[in-house]
Parts: sequence; structure tokens; C-alpha cells
Amino acid sequence: MLPFSQNSHYKLRFLVLFLWVSHLVDSKSGFELDESLTYLWPLPSEFTSGNQTLTVDPTLSFSALGKEGNSKILIEGFERYKKIIFKRVSGISLFDKSRGIRSVYDISELRFIVNSDSEELQLGVDESYALFVAKKDGKSIVGEATIEANTVYGALRGLETFSQLCDFDYETKSVQIYKAPWYIKDKPRFAFRGLMLDTSRHYLPIDVIKQIIESMSYAKLNVLHWHIIDEESFPLEVPSYPKLWNGAYTKWERYTIEDASEIVSFAKMRGIHIMAEVDVPGHTESWGAGYPDLWPSSTCREPLDVSKNFTFDLISGILSDMRKIFPFELFHLGGDEVHTDCWTSTPHIKQWLNDQNMTAKDAYQYFVLKAQEIAVSKNWTPVNWEETFNSFPSKLNPRTIVHNWLGPGVCPKAVSKGFRCIFSNQGAWYLDHLDVPWNEVYSAEPLEGINNVSEQNLVLGGEVCMWGETADTSDIQQTIWPRAAAAAERLWSKREAVSARNITLTILPRLQYFKCLLNRRGVQAAPVTNKYARQPPIAAGSCYEQ
Repeated sequence: MLPFSQNSHYKLRFLVLFLWVSHLVDSKSGFELDESLTYLWPLPSEFTSGNQTLTVDPTLSFSALGKEGNSKILIEGFERYKKIIFKRVSGISLFDKSRGIRSVYDISELRFIVNSDSEELQLGVDESYALFVAKKDGKSIVGEATIEANTVYGALRGLETFSQLCDFDYETKSVQIYKAPWYIKDKPRFAFRGLMLDTSRHYLPIDVIKQIIESMSYAKLNVLHWHIIDEESFPLEVPSYPKLWNGAYTKWERYTIEDASEIVSFAKMRGIHIMAEVDVPGHTESWGAGYPDLWPSSTCREPLDVSKNFTFDLISGILSDMRKIFPFELFHLGGDEVHTDCWTSTPHIKQWLNDQNMTAKDAYQYFVLKAQEIAVSKNWTPVNWEETFNSFPSKLNPRTIVHNWLGPGVCPKAVSKGFRCIFSNQGAWYLDHLDVPWNEVYSAEPLEGINNVSEQNLVLGGEVCMWGETADTSDIQQTIWPRAAAAAERLWSKREAVSARNITLTILPRLQYFKCLLNRRGVQAAPVTNKYARQPPIAAGSCYEQ
């Protein structure tokens, strides 16, 4: 018999070993989904589900009824999603093929019914759809999956939802749909669901912009606000004024008009608008690299020289060239952070102000209104950052859309005066603010403080803003995602559905699931629960628990 002290020593070692093994078993036991939650993102407006599991044929066929049967947008969308759904499936498994086994599937066809043949993509286009997935009763081995929509863009949103229902099963090595039958009737809460991309602070290659647009479609975002140029660089080709892109960082960091048109076309195929921005009169130093006369002086380089007709002729030329590229009805004219010291300190502008009996603030108003007039003349609806509304609301063109960013409370003021508004409160929806956690992004409400229904209808929606000072190709996707998805559900789903009391229990697991879906699709989305956005994981663990 062992001495007492030695026996205790072995007991202690055994206990430590037992606890260590128990920890290993627990840590590798696998993540289990909360079956009470619905893992679709964003959450559909209305849906019912069952308790059946259906198999989906990897040779899933396409059929279309209605007026859009030959739509390139729809056909290419189907093929695109088919590759996503069956990425891990190549048909009959090698094992089954060797035994001559032919699989029978519950769902072999995806049917589309599109009620309009119009493919015009403008603000408020109908994105509603109905999705029905069920196993047909014993009469036929062909299952049924149908997407019905009023437009091809609604059909694309339905395709995204269908793709999220499809799940690869590792045991059977097949694609399955759980909780069938599904009946989903869905539509967006807001018409404008945006992401702003800044390509002035850091140039983003065309392929990166396309990757971001593709990832937007997964979350049903539908507006890419392209902040193309700013004081740091002017990367866009403007044929009417070809020296403007002398303001690019280098000759390799530029966008041709063909590049811009390609981005617009790529986005349209995914039901996404491109809203271009030319921010005036501030944030414009880069313009003078090609046309120094735009600067107030060689030592005081912005805002643009308000006293010269050439300034406005050039703006008109830019907008004329861009109108040929960007068909979306909204055009962003900036108007933020205009510091007028160069106007009051440059002799010839100071003299012009005196001659016009204007203060610097008057000149700011004059410039903004003249730029709006140019945009409206080219059949654009002007969008301006909120400083223009804060400074001279009664003077703005009545068609102006006020873009909130400085803080809460602006949209209620804007809509009370009859203006439309876009919500982008920097305290919650500026993605370059890395310390804003997912739950604060999710909880930000565009209609906060607006109780009148007619005024609520003037809020077009909202936009998360990816300013580019600290984001380039190396880190932009993990800065955007998954927090942009939190805003995306707020903008798509019913308000009561996104206003759960305990979002840590009801929303967080679903967002983590969607984050992992993005990762599976090749999107470099960061862990949801990071203390700072885009931070890598701090320890080993499942994607679904970070």
C-alpha cells in the first residue's frame, strides 16, 4: 500500500489529468445551433417553416415563367448562386458512382415567376419576393422551389434567401434544406440600404470593389455610395477635363471611364445602385494638381475658388461626363467640412466677396446652391451632407436629400421641413470607428425621434460609411464585415423583429452564423465580438462562437 502522501500525490495528478481531458472533450464537443432561431440574414418579413429535411439536386435546373424568362440578370444570377450552393458538391459521389447508385433528390428545379419585364434600376424598385420550398406529394419525384417577384431584382433577393436555406451536409455530402416546407414572403423596410466606399484615401483595385459589391448582395444592401475623390487624390478619368486625374497618387491608381462603367454594370447585375459623389466645395485640394486655377492660391488650396466661372464650368463638365456613366437618379454633392479661411485671406476672393456683398458663409451657400442647380439641370436629385441643411435649410433645393452623419436628431429636423433624409450617424454607422461594437451598430434606428408616419416615409433609409484613411485592400473587408450586416438587417427587416430585448441571445448567434457564411463564401469578415473591429481572433475557437 502506498504511503498516504504518495497516494494523495497520485490522486492529485489523476484529478488534474481528468479535468484536462474533460476540458478537451468539452472544447471539441462542437457548436450546436439554437433551433428556436431562424438563421436567415437579414430576417424575412414573414415566414413559416416545418420539420422536414429535403435534398437538393446538384444539377438543379432553372425554369422561368412570366415576362423575364430570358433575363440575363436572372439567368446569370441563378448560375452564380448555383456555384455558391454546390461549391462542395460535384454530383454523384465517387463511392456511389462506383456502385452504380443514382441519387433521387427532393428539389430538382428552381422555378421563377417574374411579373414585370422592366429591368430599370432606380430608387424604390420593387424588391419584394415570395419563396416556397416543399417536397411534392407522392405524385412526382420532382420537388418544388418557386420564387415569385414583381421584378427581376426581387427575384435576386429571393435567390439569396434560397441560397441561405441550402446547407452542405458533411455526412451525406449533399446539399440539404432543413425545417421544410418553407413559405417566405419578404420585402425591405427601407428603399435605400447603403455602404459608402472611399477610394480617395486609399485606392481600391476594380476587383476589390467588385468583391465588396458581391458581398453587399449577400446582406441585401442595395446602394454603393462611391466617394471616388477627395483632397488626397483624384483617381477618376474625366474626359472633358483630362488633367484632373493628375491628382491621382500615381498613374497606376486610377479609374478609367470604362472601369467606372464596368462597376456600374457589375452592380446592376446584383440589383445594386452606384451613387457617385463629387464633394464640393471642400475636400478638393487634389483637383488643383491638374488645374491650379481652382485653388484660391498656390499656398491656400481649398475650398475651390468661388470667385471664378471656370470653377463652375469645370464642375458642370465633370457632372456631364459622369451622367453618361452613372444612371442612378441620386448624386452626392458633399458640402461637408467647408473651412472658408482661404476665401477670406486670399486678396482676389476677398475682393469678390466685397463686390458681391457676401460673407464667407454666404459664399458657401452660393456655391452649394449653384452646384445643386448644375446637378438638377442634368436630371439628378442632389444629396448633401447635413452641414448644408444645418446652415441654410430654407435655401436648399426642395428635392435635396439630407445625409446625416454628425449625430442623432438631424433626420427628425430634416423631415419635419419636408426634406428626405439618409441616416448615417457617425456614432454608430461609421465603420472606421473601430471601437463601435456590433450591438451598437445593430441598435441604431433611422426613425428614432420620428413618430409621424408621413415624416417617417421621408427617411429613405441609411448607410454605413467605410472611410478609407486606415483601410485599404489588406483590411477593408474585415473592417466592413460583419458590422455592416448588423445595419443591413436593421434596414431590411421589420422594426419589431429587430427590436428584441436581449439581442445577445436572439441576434448575436444569427449574426455569428452569417459571419461564418461570409467566410465560407470567401469574404474576410472579422469575428463579431471583437473589442476592436477587424482585430484577429484572440484565441482558438469556433467561427460560430467568435
